[in-house]
Amino acid sequence: MSPARAAARATAVAAVLALSLAACGQDSGGGEERDPDEEGGTIGIAMPTRSSERWIADGENMVEQFEQAGYDTDLQYGEDQIENQISQIENMIAQGVDLLVIAAIDGASLGNVLQQAADANIPVVAYDRLLMESEHVDCYATFDNEQVGQLQAQYIVDALALEENPDESFNIELFAGSPDDNNTRYFFEGAMSVLQPYLDSGQLVVRSGQTEQSAVTTQQWSGSEAQDRMDDLLTADYRTERLDAVLSPYDGISLGILASVKGVGYGTEAQPFPVVTGQDAEVASVQSIVAGEQTQTVYKDFRLLAEQAVAMSDALLGGQECEANDTESYDNGVKVVPSYLLEPVSIDASNWELLVDEGFYTQEELG
Repeated sequence: MSPARAAARATAVAAVLALSLAACGQDSGGGEERDPDEEGGTIGIAMPTRSSERWIADGENMVEQFEQAGYDTDLQYGEDQIENQISQIENMIAQGVDLLVIAAIDGASLGNVLQQAADANIPVVAYDRLLMESEHVDCYATFDNEQVGQLQAQYIVDALALEENPDESFNIELFAGSPDDNNTRYFFEGAMSVLQPYLDSGQLVVRSGQTEQSAVTTQQWSGSEAQDRMDDLLTADYRTERLDAVLSPYDGISLGILASVKGVGYGTEAQPFPVVTGQDAEVASVQSIVAGEQTQTVYKDFRLLAEQAVAMSDALLGGQECEANDTESYDNGVKVVPSYLLEPVSIDASNWELLVDEGFYTQEELG
């Protein structure tokens, strides 16, 4: 870190710390002071929740890779409480972290703390969820989120053989992710770019009539909320009709959907499961795929995402621009954030062993 930057940081951090202590009326716990010329630094990592195994893995991967690169880390989970995450990030700023990596609970809720980070001359990397409505976001590491939705939707098209059977129609219901997660829009729009022609032609029928994103979102990606909604759909629209497919954006939602359809008799030879998509290749869902229940998931190697976040952070702390392969798509409402998009992979019963071959899971973990 340069002496000028260190001086600016010291002044700004002192101001933030004073404000923090005045607001809280107690010591924030403070971190050890670091020599400005010392290699590395401290990275503050703010993750949304431990309720999803993928976020636990993301946090662990980043801690491991940052520490291998010579950095200290401060990993915090907000547990899906926005005020928790705000407080955690404020404390990281007050303690003088050198850079923040943030996977937001609500990407539009952090404007004030991002301003505090900017005042303290702390760069910010958005991790997998874009930080919205702020100019103080340096870069964004994620997967190609639109492609995730396209992979899910194309799987449905292929599994139902829609191209081979243009005169047949099938019933489908649509689910989307949490309305406060900006990725939800990209997943859903990607999927609908594939499905819409079949909906327009009548080859795919949404018997509930719920086709707009606003009508099909699932708060905090909750599997139990998805199960309740699927119960309602089955009761209202599928007493005498078969459900052939469900667009599900995430594995936790998929398992909720499967629990619901099992409850009304799906999963037998006479009434096979509908095609159910997913995302994140979580252990329970891969086991479900192997067992012939969930049909598909999208594999995103979070080790590579952590590696990209480390590379971006290292570049920013070295006074360089972070590597980006997309400088047009991710507009947060104030600026287009330079982004690096990684490639997702569709996984089903035919290729799930790829997860073992690549060391993402062991054979024992998948049973």
